[in-house]
Amino acid sequence: MAFLEIRQQLKLTQQLVMTPQLQQAIKLLQLSRLELADTIQQEIEQNPLLEEEQPTDGREEEHKKEAAPTEQTAEVNMESQSSLGEIDWSDYVNEYETSTSSTYLPRENNDQPSVLDILSQKATLRSHLQWQLSLANLHPDEFEAGIYILGNLNQDGFLKISSEELEHALPYEPSIIRKMIKDIQDMDPAGVGARDVRECLLLQLKRLNLEKTLPYEIVNEHLSLLETRNYKAIGQATKESIPNIVNAVNIITGLDPHPGRAYLDENPHYITPDVYIQKIDGEYVILLNDEGLPRLKISRYYREILKKSSTEADATKDYIREKLKSAAWLIKSIQQRQQTIYKVVESILKFQHSFFEKGVTHMRPMVLRDVAEDIDMHESTISRVTTNKYVHSPQGTFELKFFFTSAIEQKHGEALSSQSIKARIRQIIQEEDPERPLSDKSIADIFQNEEIKLARRTVAKYREQLGILSSKYRKRPKLT
Repeated sequence: MAFLEIRQQLKLTQQLVMTPQLQQAIKLLQLSRLELADTIQQEIEQNPLLEEEQPTDGREEEHKKEAAPTEQTAEVNMESQSSLGEIDWSDYVNEYETSTSSTYLPRENNDQPSVLDILSQKATLRSHLQWQLSLANLHPDEFEAGIYILGNLNQDGFLKISSEELEHALPYEPSIIRKMIKDIQDMDPAGVGARDVRECLLLQLKRLNLEKTLPYEIVNEHLSLLETRNYKAIGQATKESIPNIVNAVNIITGLDPHPGRAYLDENPHYITPDVYIQKIDGEYVILLNDEGLPRLKISRYYREILKKSSTEADATKDYIREKLKSAAWLIKSIQQRQQTIYKVVESILKFQHSFFEKGVTHMRPMVLRDVAEDIDMHESTISRVTTNKYVHSPQGTFELKFFFTSAIEQKHGEALSSQSIKARIRQIIQEEDPERPLSDKSIADIFQNEEIKLARRTVAKYREQLGILSSKYRKRPKLT
C-alpha cells in the first residue's frame, strides 16, 4: 500500500522574470518614432507627475526675473464674458483670417466663397464617373443601373462582374444594362469599364480612331505574342515589316492598361529619419532626431507634496510615489532607447564606412551578431532597435535593417554583400546590348570571370527582387 507524505524541499532554479518596467523598456525600444511620440503623449495624459518641458530662450528667462515674484491670475470681466454668446461662432472661420502672414481685411461682400467652400479633395474614380453619369440625360432606371455598375469597378477601372451576373442582380431589362456598360466605357478616362486589359486597350484605340490599324490588330489578335515581345512571329502573322511593328508597339505602350489608378485616393507616406549621419570636416557625425518628441520632466508641484512638511494624506502620498516611480522609469527608458539607437548606428557606421564613402557597391556583409558583439548587447535587442528606424546619410535615407545583408564569397578577398551584388547586376543589365540581352546564366558567367561565386538561380532571384524582367522580355528587335 502506498502512503502519501508531505515533505519540505529546497530547490535552486534560474528563471527570467520580466518586470513591468522591463516590458515597457523593450516596448519603447521597438517603437517607431511616430509611435513613440504617441506613447509619450498618452503617458502625459495618464500620469499627472509627467509634464512636457517647454523650451525657453534667454529673453524669456530675463523677463521672468523682472516680473513680480508672486504669480497673479487675471480677472475676467463678466460683462464681456456674457457677450460671448452673441458671437456667431459657426461663421467665425469665414469672417477672420487666421494666417499671421496677412493683415486682417473685413469681408465687405458676404456672397464671396467661404474658406470651407474652397477646400478641395482629390476626386476618386467613382465620384468622377458618377459626376459624368449625373450630367447624362438618363432614365431613372438607367441611372440606377449605372450607379450599380460603378460600384463593381475595381481600382484599375475594370468591371469585375459579368453581364449575366448584372442581369441577375438588377431588376432591369438586359438592354438597359448593356446600354449602361457601353455608356460607362465611353466616359473619361478612356478604357474604363473594360473586363480585361485587352478590352481596355481596344477601347482606348477606338477613342483614337485607330480601329482598322496595325496596333488594333496586334492587341486584338496577337496580344500573347506582344507580351513575350515576339516581334518576328507578329510580323509573320500580320505580314508587316519589323519597323512597322515597332511603331505600332510604341503606340500600344503609350496607352494606359490601368486607367483607374490615376484616381486612387492615396496620399504619399513621408519618412522622418530617427538619426542623421553627416560628414563634417571629413568626419562623420551622428545626430539623433529629437524634433517632435516631447521633453519630459517631473512636476514640481507633486514633488512638493511628498515633502515631510506636507499635510496630505498618506494614501495620496503613496499614489504620488507610485506615479513618480513610473514617470522616472519612463524618462530613463526613453534615454536608454536613444542611447541604444546611437550605439547601434555608431557600430553600423564603423562596419559600413565604405558604403557611406562610396555607395552600395562597397557595402560589406553584416549580420545582427556583428553589431551585438561590437556593442555588447543581445541580437534580439539589435533586431528591435533596427525595426522601423531610419537613418539619413550622404548616400540617402535607409531603414537600419538595410545594412544587414548576407555574404557572397569570392575566390580571393573579402566576401561581398548581397546589396552590392544586386547593384552590380543592375549595372550589367543597364550596359547590355538591348538587341542581345544577357541571360541569367551569362550574368553568372560574368561574375565567375570576376572570381565571384554566384549561381544562375541566385542571379534570377536578385533580378526579380530588383523588378527587372528576364532577357526574353528585355529584348528589342532589330530594325534592319
